[in-house]
Amino acid sequence: MGFEGVKALTFDVFGTVVDWRTSIIEEGEVWGRERGLEVDWVGFADAWRAGYGPAMKRVNEGELPWTNIDGLHRMILEEIIGEFGIEMEEGEQAEWNRVWHRLKPWGDSLAGIERLRKKYIVASLSNGNVALLTNMAKNAGFAWDCVLSAELAGEYKPHTAVYEKAATLLGLETAEVMMVAAHGQDLAGARRAGMKTAFVRRATEYGPEQVNDLTAPEWVDLAAGDFLELADKLGC
Repeated sequence: MGFEGVKALTFDVFGTVVDWRTSIIEEGEVWGRERGLEVDWVGFADAWRAGYGPAMKRVNEGELPWTNIDGLHRMILEEIIGEFGIEMEEGEQAEWNRVWHRLKPWGDSLAGIERLRKKYIVASLSNGNVALLTNMAKNAGFAWDCVLSAELAGEYKPHTAVYEKAATLLGLETAEVMMVAAHGQDLAGARRAGMKTAFVRRATEYGPEQVNDLTAPEWVDLAAGDFLELADKLGC
């Protein structure tokens, strides 16, 4: 399939561009050793992430007022630390919440994005808030042309308003934008909004026993094993 009409690529970030799970586990292990604590950091990372979807759903359904991802992550953190026997002072909670600003990229992310941006506008399109995404890009070295966030639409993905707002802010039609993600639900939302879709496989995002998002939905426009393969397929 030709993609001559595509002018911009928008990227999901958590799980697609960065390895959130390993990043949180590694920070936790260092933090715990410094304090002589034995904590199930794998379970902690998974529990923190597990609260993400339900919290955003509460916002999208009006049960919670608009709350950005930093706020939702802090709310979830406060709920789970007791479950894992962790005591954190206020300042420690604030610093721990910023671990999401320091997530490490997958090995192909930086080089792949750099290749893709030679031909396309490349932008984040994450549920993460603008400050979080900006700090993450600065820390990891992502060369985004533009930082776009669900925060700018006041809704969370996969609400179609997020994808439509991104295209509008780029001065493009949704059909001129390709959404890149490792998650079928995200790509389905982009497709409903009229975007092209590219699935990138991240088979260990949720650990070695991952069962979801291992194969591309049959309706995606493009599928790749990583960003370098995506760049190859798009002629970058």
